[in-house]
Amino acid sequence: MTTDSPSSRSSRHVPVVVVGAGPAGLTVGNILRAASVDCVVLEAESREFIERRTRAGVIEEWAVHALQRRGLADNLSARAERHSSCEFRFGGERYRFSYTELTGRHHWVYPQPLLVTDLVREYVDVRGGDARFSVRDVDLHDLDTARPFVTYTCPETAEQQVLTCDFVVGADGPRGAARAALPPGHARIARHDYGTGWLALLAEAPPSGDCVLFGVHPNGFAGHMARSPEVTRFYLQCPPGDDPENWSHDRVWSELRLRLEAADAPPLVEGPLIEKRVLDLHDYVVEPMTYGRLFLAGDSAHLVAPIAAKGMNLALHDAFLLGDALVAYLDGGDGSGLDGYSEACLRRVWDYQEFSQWLSEVYHGTAAGDPFRAGTTFARLRRLFTSPAAAAAFAEQYLGAAERY
Repeated sequence: MTTDSPSSRSSRHVPVVVVGAGPAGLTVGNILRAASVDCVVLEAESREFIERRTRAGVIEEWAVHALQRRGLADNLSARAERHSSCEFRFGGERYRFSYTELTGRHHWVYPQPLLVTDLVREYVDVRGGDARFSVRDVDLHDLDTARPFVTYTCPETAEQQVLTCDFVVGADGPRGAARAALPPGHARIARHDYGTGWLALLAEAPPSGDCVLFGVHPNGFAGHMARSPEVTRFYLQCPPGDDPENWSHDRVWSELRLRLEAADAPPLVEGPLIEKRVLDLHDYVVEPMTYGRLFLAGDSAHLVAPIAAKGMNLALHDAFLLGDALVAYLDGGDGSGLDGYSEACLRRVWDYQEFSQWLSEVYHGTAAGDPFRAGTTFARLRRLFTSPAAAAAFAEQYLGAAERY
């Protein structure tokens, strides 16, 4: 988008403007501040809101190590729960999959609001970063020139502000200013709809097991994921577009008990439901993830349904690559990382998308009402627990642990 030149108005120049204060945007901001590169982070919501916003909680081990190397994981390392197994329940039986025994690697459970809180504190309070919350009317301009600029409305003064910059990081999601700034026809947006919904639930109840539980049942998928010692995330497969109010407390717990039932399994720990919302499962990928001096990251560039808990990990992967590439260019003129950014990100993005599609068929195939799909679903599950090669391949994808993408 182009508007009047900022030279005629009061403006400030910074090397990088980051739009969006989620995991991707804040991680890029912290990497830049650690390298003494000035940047401004713009966020449409308040700081309090983003620190409370409920999101994913599974972080892959490579991502934890990358956060630790950058000094961004002190609280995570002290407080996160380390998981070494998951459990499938189908046909009335329990099948534990110990991926750490196969790979030596783990998953970490650390709710995204806690990570965002840590990243905000590090960026603003420790590293002295400039973050502006509750801004309005963000617009990106002249992105295909060497002098892009960003305008926004200050919430305190209601006046338009102008930031000129060398680069813009778009990390404000699919409906944000960054995606809106892509010119028609520049990017291909590939989308996939699963044709099913998940009722996403948070319960004030301790976890009912020591690992993630996947219930594969003719009534539909059910999932159990610990979020903290006091709160558990549950999922129930439901029709797309279903009304959460159709799911009473009693109906929710009845279906969870049924779909997660297995021999010798302890009873579910029940509690008040503090969140109920329906997710219509879909994915999308924006190719390329760049336009001129704009670089997309996180949900601005891609969404992977929560089927395999990959979304936050992809956002962090983008941020590590982009933050390092910006520093390399702004510090030493090395543009190779920026030139290869989109391709490097998309290799992992597409791998995770493919795995999520595969896992979706495992979760949902038995509930499709199609005997053929049910048969192939159980064949996949049996192979997972009888073939060491199949188990190793699943563990690698589940943990995001491939040597190369």
